[in-house]
Amino acid sequence: MSEYKMPRGIVISGTGLWTPPEAISNEELVAAMNTYAEKYNRDNAAAIEAGEMEAKPFSSAEFIEKASGIKSRYVVSKEGIIDPERMRPYLPERGDDELSLQAEMGLKAAKLALEKANKKPEDIDAVIVSASYLQRAYPAIAIEIQGELGIDGFAFDMEVACSSATFALQRAVDTISSGSARAVLVISPELTTPQVDYTDRDSHFIFGDVAVASVVERREACNAETAWEVLGTKAKTVFSNNIRSNFGYVARAEDVDPFGAGKLFRQNGRKVFKEVCPMAAAHLENQVQEIGVEPGSIDRWWLHQANINMNNLIAKKLMGDEASIERAPIVLDTYANTASAGSVIAFNLYSDDLPVGSKGVICSFGAGYSIGSLALEKVAI
Repeated sequence: MSEYKMPRGIVISGTGLWTPPEAISNEELVAAMNTYAEKYNRDNAAAIEAGEMEAKPFSSAEFIEKASGIKSRYVVSKEGIIDPERMRPYLPERGDDELSLQAEMGLKAAKLALEKANKKPEDIDAVIVSASYLQRAYPAIAIEIQGELGIDGFAFDMEVACSSATFALQRAVDTISSGSARAVLVISPELTTPQVDYTDRDSHFIFGDVAVASVVERREACNAETAWEVLGTKAKTVFSNNIRSNFGYVARAEDVDPFGAGKLFRQNGRKVFKEVCPMAAAHLENQVQEIGVEPGSIDRWWLHQANINMNNLIAKKLMGDEASIERAPIVLDTYANTASAGSVIAFNLYSDDLPVGSKGVICSFGAGYSIGSLALEKVAI
């Protein structure tokens, strides 16, 4: 278990949220999935009848909402996903001299975060891009965004699955605390839809695309009217195969289809639910107690946005009968699971209304298993 005790005085001074212009409803997604499944079963009827292949099951909007709480999701490319003949987004390849799609998404969120924090690129010394999937190995997406913004400093990419954003925020706090940077721009451009198997009933509905960004800096340099001071950070990882993606460049040397069975996102949802919920609740309870407060005294929980049933159970464990959507807001109904960005979306949308002195926790958890969280207090500058 990793716990960081830092001196007071480091704040999140601004966040930015970029939402793609296109959205897909459960009904649209199901129509494509079922049309695909019907054709697949018809084309392979003999093999299915002989027991050599399994029939593709059909999906439903009711199943999706009951299983996850998701009603729709934003995507960067809708047309290909709902085309039964394609079942994946269509993203035209860009040349090396063009801005990459993931950098473009992150740049839009970064500019919004800088504006809210009342900061200019010359005020930033470091850029961290942290997402569950990265478009390429190198050069780093973070360095690409750094170059577009004209930031004089350093930048790097990192990935901790759905905990990427909170782990990166903690690295930003560490970087500032050590004196390596005055301010850090943390960006999570979650381009998740290319990794979804839209022919798989159990996972075709889970993810959406989005980009979020945060400015982390010293309180004395903050130009915003209010900010959120970091009271403590906490991280924990435990190895598990229950959430996995095997897509990677080594497939070329293994003589296998890099997009074949088992190479894209997959999970054992029941085991994840059973194992992660108590782990996350205990993690969060311990963290707030370590900063001197009880879970019931936390004004807002910006929880990981993966599954409504997980969020409700964790909120109930932390707040008992006081659990409510006001204290643990939900965004996954319209954004779906946006990997590491979900809790930061919730923070972006549901933090300005709280008065100075309020306390809250940003938390995310995912493959690994991994859990990252930051305890915060709203302060006047």
